[in-house]
Amino acid sequence: MTIKDLPEGEDIAQIRQSVRRLCADFAPDYWRQLDRDNAYPSDFVKALSDAGYLSVLIPEEYGGSGLPLSAAAAILEEVQRAGANGAACHAQMYIMGALLRHGSEAQKQKYLPGIAAGELRLQAFGVTEPTSGTDTTSIKTFARREGDHYVVNGQKVWTSRAEHSDLMLLLARTTPKEEAEKRTAGMSVLIVDMREALKDGMTIKPIRTMMNHATTEVFFDSVRVPADNLIGEEGRGFRYILSGMNAERILIAAECIGDAKWFIEKASAYAGERRVFGRPIGQNQGVQFPIARAYAQMRAAELMVHQAARMFEAGEDCGEQANMAKMLAAEASWAAAEACVQTHGGFGFAEEYDVERKFRETRLYQVAPISTNLILSYLSEHVLGLPRSY
Repeated sequence: MTIKDLPEGEDIAQIRQSVRRLCADFAPDYWRQLDRDNAYPSDFVKALSDAGYLSVLIPEEYGGSGLPLSAAAAILEEVQRAGANGAACHAQMYIMGALLRHGSEAQKQKYLPGIAAGELRLQAFGVTEPTSGTDTTSIKTFARREGDHYVVNGQKVWTSRAEHSDLMLLLARTTPKEEAEKRTAGMSVLIVDMREALKDGMTIKPIRTMMNHATTEVFFDSVRVPADNLIGEEGRGFRYILSGMNAERILIAAECIGDAKWFIEKASAYAGERRVFGRPIGQNQGVQFPIARAYAQMRAAELMVHQAARMFEAGEDCGEQANMAKMLAAEASWAAAEACVQTHGGFGFAEEYDVERKFRETRLYQVAPISTNLILSYLSEHVLGLPRSY
C-alpha cells in the first residue's frame, strides 16, 4: 500500500522521485546504527548537499536552484516518508532566508555560493536560551560593539547541529532590554564563523535527548565577531528572525506529513500481513479505524501545508496558515505514530521495525520549533481577536 501524492507540477513530482531514490541508498540499518551510537548522519547530509537539495531555495546567481518553498517542502517530506531524518540538516533551508532577505550583497557573495556548493554548512541557529525559552525578547546573550568587532558573551541552548556546522546565525542583544524603546527592539543578528569562534572563547556542550538530534548548549566567552557579519541594521534582528519563521513552520509541517505517511503505510502493511486467530489483524475495525482516522487527519493537514506554501510563495501574509499547518501536521504525525505502535503491538517497541525510533523523533514537533500552546495563543490573539494571554 502506497499513499498517492496530491496533484502537483511535473517538476515537484520529479524532485520527489529523485529524493526517494537517494534515500533508498540509506537503508534502515544505517539509521538504526546512528541511533545506537547517537551519531550524526554525515554521509546522508553530504549526499543531499551533493545532489543540490539543501540549496534549492538559494537563487541561481549564488549557485542554488532558485526553486520555491513548495520544492523544499517536498524534499523534506520525502526524506521523512523514507524513514530518514531531515532534522540533521533542514535548518540550512530556512536559516539562510535571513541572509537572503536582509544580508548585504557582500555577505551573500561571501557565503551563499559556498553553502550552495556544500562547502559551507549554515545549520546552527542560536536563538533560545535557558532562562528565556520561547520568550525571545528576554534573551541575555549580549554583543557589545568594540571598534570593528562585536564581543559576544552569553549562552544558547537547544542549538541543534552546532557541532556539524561551519556558520551560526546568532540572535543577541546589542541594547539592554531596559534601554530598548520596546521589548522587541535592541536585538541584532550576526553570522558567526564557528571555526574561528571555537578558537576564541566559544564552547559547545552536547545534550543527550530521547532521540538522536545532535542538539547542544553553546557558550560565548568574549567571542569576537567582525562587525561586517552584522545582518541588516543593528537592533532590528528580532524582525529578521520573525520573517523566516513562517518558512520554518511550513517546512517542519511538511516533515510531519512525511512522518505521518511513513507511519500509515507501515501500519497498513503490517495490519494486512499479521495474522492472529486465523485472520489478518487489519480485518478488525479496532485496528482499521485508528489508521483510517490518522490518514484523514494527515490529508487535512497536508492541504493546509500546501495552502500555506502557496501563500508564502505569493508573498502573502501566511502567519495564520503557517502556524495551523505546523500544529495540524504535528498532531497528524503523532496520531499516525500512536496508531502504528498500537498496530504493531510488542513489535512496535522492537528496534528492527524502526517504529519506536520514528515514534520518538516525531514527538518533538508538538514542542519545537514552537509549541502547540503558543500556536493556539497566536490564533486566539491575532486571528480571533481575543485578549493577549502573555
